[in-house]
Amino acid sequence: MQVEGKVWRYGDNIDTDVIIPARYLNTFDPKELAKHCMVDIDETFAKEVQAGDIMVGGKNFGCGSSREHAPVAIAASGIPVVIASSFARIFYRNGINIGLPLLEIGDDVEKIHANDRLKIDTATGTIENLTTGDTFHAHPLPDFVQEIAKSGGLVNYVRDHGTLG
Repeated sequence: MQVEGKVWRYGDNIDTDVIIPARYLNTFDPKELAKHCMVDIDETFAKEVQAGDIMVGGKNFGCGSSREHAPVAIAASGIPVVIASSFARIFYRNGINIGLPLLEIGDDVEKIHANDRLKIDTATGTIENLTTGDTFHAHPLPDFVQEIAKSGGLVNYVRDHGTLG
């Protein structure tokens, strides 16, 4: 998958309660969750995010609870991929489960700023910052994870393929 979009930049330890505050968890409707994504730290995000924009976080992105609401809210906002220095493991797994590609780039994430434009190839892990001219390399997503993302998540993948292998 190749995407190009504007960066929405966040810091370290962005937890799932920041991504989607608990007071909005009375629904699992993705469109409703998207309306409240990041609202407690960025009131402009849900109103201004465009399909194809890219979320970038620091270390330990997605820490906190194990609920899938957080990656669902991000994906439903139109974000096709999230880049971070590192991800909380349960968030990483939930991202894969719902078909949201997540790329780790370590300290290089500090070279990406809000409103930069990125071009990303999830198959190769190549991230080009079109604003600065920098290129970064994440570990590419394994083929089976790319297939899960293409299917729109693990449930769809199993429904379409009848197996995990």
